[in-house]
Amino acid sequence: MTTWIRIRKIVQRYFADLRWYTIALTTLFYTLSSWGLLYLAGEQALVSQIDFIYWLAVTASTVGYGDLSPATPAGKMVVAFYVIPAGLSIFATVIGRIAAWVGVQWQKGLMGMTSLNVKNHILVIGWNGQRTMLLLNLLLKERDALPNKPDIVLCVSADITNPMPGKIEFVHVKSFNKNEDMDRACVADAATILIDNPQDDVTLTTALYCSNRNPEAHQVAYFTDDSLVPLLQQHCPQVECTPSVAVEMLAKAAFDPGSSMLHHDLISVDEGQAQFSVIIPEGTAPILAERLFINMKRYYNAIFIGYAPGAAYKKMVVNPAMDVKLSPGDSVFYIADKRFGLFDWSQLGE
Repeated sequence: MTTWIRIRKIVQRYFADLRWYTIALTTLFYTLSSWGLLYLAGEQALVSQIDFIYWLAVTASTVGYGDLSPATPAGKMVVAFYVIPAGLSIFATVIGRIAAWVGVQWQKGLMGMTSLNVKNHILVIGWNGQRTMLLLNLLLKERDALPNKPDIVLCVSADITNPMPGKIEFVHVKSFNKNEDMDRACVADAATILIDNPQDDVTLTTALYCSNRNPEAHQVAYFTDDSLVPLLQQHCPQVECTPSVAVEMLAKAAFDPGSSMLHHDLISVDEGQAQFSVIIPEGTAPILAERLFINMKRYYNAIFIGYAPGAAYKKMVVNPAMDVKLSPGDSVFYIADKRFGLFDWSQLGE
């Protein structure tokens, strides 16, 4: 076997995949050999440390400012037949690899194959087509009124790509019950977990899993079959279950025309007046429901409709008596045209 064939096989073996260490070693050899050839050619102005690095980068990238250039005939030959051709090849290879890497990372992000690094985010688990798209749009609009602007993460097992790139984070998993999959969505660090799957049994098992991984998160699960709600709450009483109310809305609208539109208006942030909530902060003096009702309307043009004592949402009190006192830690529910970031609670208790 001739020497040339051996060299060619070595080159093919190490350059076929063009790994980063191969490119780095090639760049290092190119830099040292260029310096050595210029030194032997007597190009003293080009071989000083800083000037050489600057000149080589400018020359290899074809920028060519012209402030430094070879002066000797030998130096010009070295630049013409080695520095520029080799530099162009290496520069093009590096740029191409960087562009390819960025493209792969972007594609992996769209496909949901990357691991996230988020905390206190809103995690939406499941995919229901247009219903999930509506949910995401509503979450984005609700988030605009919050001061901290939490990240919104969509976690699915369906074969889709990120439906809102640049607006939400996206994770694709094989199972909602595997730690290695759900860790990529940072399930243990989520502040709120919303579960909505086409199959109620998947919603049930996912809710059980998430309650075990993140018992401190505010967790909401949607069920089409109401019979599964008691089963979940028997094991995870802190999970807020949202059953389908389509039938109830139909019956209500039959006797009270316009009820379905009213309910839709109260839960949609696109339709003017909507329902919001706020927790009375610590240090606030107890407030009479009568004062809260009058002052909310007077100062904020909002309507106080009910409260949950100690944020115990299963003990919700709607339209409380006027002499009821609300204390710090209670959740207050109100109707307004927007979510208010801060209330003057001393003013509301006047």
